[in-house]
Amino acid sequence: MSLPWREAPPGLMIAVRATPRASKSVLLRGTPEHLAARIAAPPVEGAANAALIELVAKTFGVPKRAVTLIAGDTARIKRLAITGDPKTLAGIAASLYGASHER
Repeated sequence: MSLPWREAPPGLMIAVRATPRASKSVLLRGTPEHLAARIAAPPVEGAANAALIELVAKTFGVPKRAVTLIAGDTARIKRLAITGDPKTLAGIAASLYGASHER
């Protein structure tokens, strides 16, 4: 089964499909390829990317500096790295996704 995250020391890599200009920011289950993020910020001058980083940090319980956008700066599908304990972060991702994080 394909999952939208993978453990990658020192943390987790996730794929997220971002939809800007939502009524509120929320991170949800997406498809087997990515999580879904609805972002309240518009996609102007990096505002949506900054809001996505803040949302991911809050959801995973890490500081904003622990979340890095590594691909997809101007694309809808983005790849982010989250620094922290890989097993703990994978458990949080699994709870968002509604699936066991064991493969």
